[in-house]
Amino acid sequence: MTSVDDLFMRLSRSAFRQRFHLGRAEYVYCQQKGEALIRQHAADFVKQRLSAAEPANDGRQTPMRGHPVFIAQHATATCCRGCLSKWHAIPQHQALTAEQQAWVVAVIGRWIQQEMAQPVPPARPAKSKSHSDDNDNRQLDLL
Repeated sequence: MTSVDDLFMRLSRSAFRQRFHLGRAEYVYCQQKGEALIRQHAADFVKQRLSAAEPANDGRQTPMRGHPVFIAQHATATCCRGCLSKWHAIPQHQALTAEQQAWVVAVIGRWIQQEMAQPVPPARPAKSKSHSDDNDNRQLDLL
């Protein structure tokens, strides 16, 4: 494990990691639940999904959306044991220690804090009615 500042500097150079941001729904969720509860969720997810020496579905156990912590995990390379090994120097094939779990939660928490320091993301535009729906209601003019 390196310093958090060093880690975030390296993550900032990854185009893949930089594409992750909280959407409006996740941002509002964090506002409503508060930092303490979000950190508790992170600790629970890390314990349940990452802490085992050989986690179930490793490499695919963290969804890409659905909770602010999941997004943060991808943004901070704390999503699977392979990323933990590559980015955080936490060895694979052995259970995470309490200290390692605390590190992962701290990294996730810092990323979420940074995201929450930004303005509220805009709402996603509503999906427009497709043109095929308009054509379905027309009669075919054969004459």
